[in-house]
Amino acid sequence: MPTALEKVLQMKIVPVVAIHDAGHSDALANALVEGGLPCAEITFRTAAAADAIRTMAKRGDMLVGAGTVLTIDQVKQAVDAGAAFMVAPGLNPRVVGYCRERNIPITPGVATPTDIETALDLGLKILKYFPAEAFGGLKALKAISAPYTAVKFIPTGGINASNVIAYLEHPKVVACGGSWMVKSALIAAGQFDKITSLTREAVNLVQNM
Repeated sequence: MPTALEKVLQMKIVPVVAIHDAGHSDALANALVEGGLPCAEITFRTAAAADAIRTMAKRGDMLVGAGTVLTIDQVKQAVDAGAAFMVAPGLNPRVVGYCRERNIPITPGVATPTDIETALDLGLKILKYFPAEAFGGLKALKAISAPYTAVKFIPTGGINASNVIAYLEHPKVVACGGSWMVKSALIAAGQFDKITSLTREAVNLVQNM
């Protein structure tokens, strides 16, 4: 059976969600499932994160992870809520070590060769490149990744429908994280049909590669 991370890589796109009202969680999950992308990284940028993870994970038809995981306490909250994987904006050795010791999948953020080498020392070979566009985009990723033949990346930050394919076509990129189909404003406004439409468009982009 594929691991949580393997399932993420199969989908190619990870919807990165900042949700402010956990009451929208079920409708958001429906929109993503109907759009053909039953996956969500619920970020700990809001107080609703743990409740949203719990609601979506209980459904059984979604792969739900936690993003913006900064502390061990947040990892514990996320696991308790049912999160299947962790994503962090940076590389905190204590958080990574805690997850590794407990076989909790974690993808920390990196942006420099030093970050990558630290991650390798911690036993990780799939890393989040963040913030991708602000740190020079695909050109920069190609440059910093070149010496590290065994490492693969999930670029996140500034990824959208116009550049996601360019990233995914690079052999070092195994998936991309993006929020363009699940923007907080769309969720807050209850525009779930729009989220379904944008999600379906994203899935079609990947399928037509």
